[in-house]
Amino acid sequence: MSEPATRRTLLATGAGALAVGCLGCGGKDGGDAAAPVPPTAPAPSTPSASLAAEAASPAGKELARTSEIPVGGGKVFKEHKIVVTQPKKGDFKAFSAICTHQGCTVNRVADGTIDCPCHGSRFRVGDGSVAHGPATRPLPKESITVHGNSIHLG
Repeated sequence: MSEPATRRTLLATGAGALAVGCLGCGGKDGGDAAAPVPPTAPAPSTPSASLAAEAASPAGKELARTSEIPVGGGKVFKEHKIVVTQPKKGDFKAFSAICTHQGCTVNRVADGTIDCPCHGSRFRVGDGSVAHGPATRPLPKESITVHGNSIHLG
C-alpha cells in the first residue's frame, strides 16, 4: 500500500520536473537556444472573414439596389448586421444594425429613425445619432459604396 502524498513530496517532485524541463533551455555557451515553435493551424473560415474579404474587394458584395432604399428611410440587412439609409435623395449612409444600448439588432427604419425593438431606442437616419433613449451612443458608421444603381459593402 502506498502512503498519501505529502506537501513536501509534491513540491520536491514539481521542482525536479521543472529542472528537467529546463535542461533544453540554454545552449552550450549559456545563451538561449531557439525553441521550436509549434505550427499554427490556419484560421477557420467564418462568415465574418468572408464578409471582410468581400468588403476589401473593390466592388464588395452587393447589398441592394438604390431603388430599394426609400428617401428619408432605410433598410435593415440582418444577415450583414448593417442598416442602409437615404436621408436625402442620392445620399446613402450605413450604420451598424447593433443597438448601442444592449446589443439587440435594430428591426426597422420608419419616420426618419432606425428603431430597436428591445427597449425603444431610436437613431436618426442621417447620422446614426440617438433620437430617443435609453441608448446614449450613436450607431457606429459602416462602409458602403454606391456604383451606379447598386449599393455594395465596403
